[in-house]
Amino acid sequence: QVQLVESGGGLVQAGGSLRLSCAASGRTFSSYAMGWFRQAPGKEREFVAAISRSGGNTLYADSVKGRFTISRDNAKNTVYLQMNSLKPEDMAVYYCAADPVLNRDYKRIASWGQGTQVTVSS
Repeated sequence: QVQLVESGGGLVQAGGSLRLSCAASGRTFSSYAMGWFRQAPGKEREFVAAISRSGGNTLYADSVKGRFTISRDNAKNTVYLQMNSLKPEDMAVYYCAADPVLNRDYKRIASWGQGTQVTVSS
């Protein structure tokens, strides 16, 4: 099992940027594909972005493509989500996720962080 701790959330104006970080500990970080999901109040958790174990492959939700970038540093056991051109509809709790395989389905994710709030003011 891997333990995940997110940081970097906060309040930002629409059009602004934030970078989320997720530090992992426990089993070998590079054994896991990593992802970011988000959940707004009253809504189902949704996929945002994912990155393969080596970092060579990435996936994005259509709603964030071109604005968000996922990356990882296996030497630092950390995955990042750079969020640019933020919109009010991006406001949610963002969760870091780890799984042996790259996938978009939150129901199949093996490990979760505790979440970090992102608030976007219009």
